[in-house]
Amino acid sequence: MILKLAFKQKLILLATLIIFFKMKKEDLLHILKNKISEKILIFENLIAETRASSNDTKSSMGDKYETGREMLQQEINNLQLQLNEVIKQRDFLNNLSSKPSVKSEKGALVKTDKGFFYIAVSFGNIEAEGNKIFCISTDSPLAKVLEGKTESESISLNSITQKIQNIW
Repeated sequence: MILKLAFKQKLILLATLIIFFKMKKEDLLHILKNKISEKILIFENLIAETRASSNDTKSSMGDKYETGREMLQQEINNLQLQLNEVIKQRDFLNNLSSKPSVKSEKGALVKTDKGFFYIAVSFGNIEAEGNKIFCISTDSPLAKVLEGKTESESISLNSITQKIQNIW
């Protein structure tokens, strides 16, 4: 009877942890979406400002005028490419589920003995609930090595071995 009770308590604790970390993944996804939206606004504003300055460079200097306009157009094109990449990240996140994962996969939050990794889009680190979480792309070398792994398995990348402690 005591073993059954202990087992039931473990199940309740596990269910509580799953709910807690599911909320954590939802919060993390929300934070990441907000940061991506901020980047989109920044790029849109930069493009608008660059276009406005392009319109302000009217002059009768001939070639210098054309060179200046061409340089501004190249800058607009570069900003547009960066904006398109961030929009792809936003679209990827909008299709990402926050459901718990049992293996390392797209959308998984993985804790190793070296840190937390959120396999989604490349964004650097984010502070969430007092933890530094590294947001990595599904195409990153680390995500490729982690792919399909489960808790207690070890991975090695660049001569650094990490043991997977938890996956949500």
